[in-house]
Amino acid sequence: MNLSDDTVKKIKELIVFAVVAAILGANWALCLRAIFALLAVLTPFIVGGCLAFVANIPMRFIESRLSFIKKPGARRALGILITLILVLIIVVFVMVMVIPEMVTSLRSLQVVIPNFFNSMSAGINDLLEKHPEIVPAFENVRIDWNSVASAISSWISSSLSVILPGTVTAIAGIASGVTNSVVAFIFALYLLIGKEKLLSQSKALLRAVTSERRYHMVVALFRLIGEKFSAFVTGQCLEACILGMMFVVTLSIAGMPYATLIGVLIAVTALIPVFGAFIGCIVGAFLMLMQSPVLALIFVVIFLVIQQIEGNLIYPHVVGGKVDLPAIWVLVAVTTGGAFFGVLGMIAFIPVFSVVYALIRSYVRLRNESGREDSEEERKDTELSATIKDVSVRLKLDKDNDVSADPKASAKKPS
Repeated sequence: MNLSDDTVKKIKELIVFAVVAAILGANWALCLRAIFALLAVLTPFIVGGCLAFVANIPMRFIESRLSFIKKPGARRALGILITLILVLIIVVFVMVMVIPEMVTSLRSLQVVIPNFFNSMSAGINDLLEKHPEIVPAFENVRIDWNSVASAISSWISSSLSVILPGTVTAIAGIASGVTNSVVAFIFALYLLIGKEKLLSQSKALLRAVTSERRYHMVVALFRLIGEKFSAFVTGQCLEACILGMMFVVTLSIAGMPYATLIGVLIAVTALIPVFGAFIGCIVGAFLMLMQSPVLALIFVVIFLVIQQIEGNLIYPHVVGGKVDLPAIWVLVAVTTGGAFFGVLGMIAFIPVFSVVYALIRSYVRLRNESGREDSEEERKDTELSATIKDVSVRLKLDKDNDVSADPKASAKKPS
């Protein structure tokens, strides 16, 4: 039986894949350790790439408003500078709003906490006066203070033996974190400065190692991923700002304390999808509890009302509409990401699920589109499906762009 060259090639690829899979399966523990070691080395570069991706969102908008600057290098430098200044302004604004409020809150807590415990002590004494039958139960309790002091001394001695090495490790970790942060920041600047060149080189490498059809599929896939992540970051930041302002305005109108502090805290924690605002709720409820249990109850009620308004009206339109992901899958994405990767998983899995959802939806529509006319909603397709349906047009456009970008090719091109 004679086999075609294409069949022989596929058999060879299958054999190589089976051998590699068998080797990796037999040494999965070693491979896992190697992956984690590689991730530890690449951490600053991964963080730098994330910073560059986030900073590129406002930078693109700023550069579009600087079209009057003819030199691309000057326009890029000014765009990066304005972006950094805006980030610095936001950080300084948050610090100016939060730090004085935190100082005032800590000073008030110095008075509130003793009063709180004094009121608790008075309540206990009042309870004992009203119910003297429970006093004998406490009179039989005897505390050996010498044993307590000895236990505390032993605990302090054993803790010091653990704390001192841990302090050295913590200092080393802080130094390593600072170094990684500097490397990540510098790497992000390099990515922002030369993003067009890096993108062109990546596309050239991809075209060299894959077929034209796969090249366009991969380019369209990464373009879809970039759009979804950009839309998610933009929508999540906007939603966090709206939620924080709602709390500041509502608590201020209600005349409740710590309005600015709680609003900013909830805005920051709301960057974590779905569950983030509840962290701010816990802190805010504790601060209100130090003032009055009634204030804490009122704050919790206000939080639940605003959270319902935000979850049912604001979030689906601001974030869900941008990433085009139904609410049920947002909950699944947040829960799954948090279970596997913690807070970062909660943040990253929504756009990831959005990309997967868009791919599956595009595939299903393409498989079912023949023989019937789609409705207006079904005709709203993703760019990936458009690429699949019209590869020839994109191939022609990319070839024309490559010819125009290559001076030698442009010179050879007939007029």
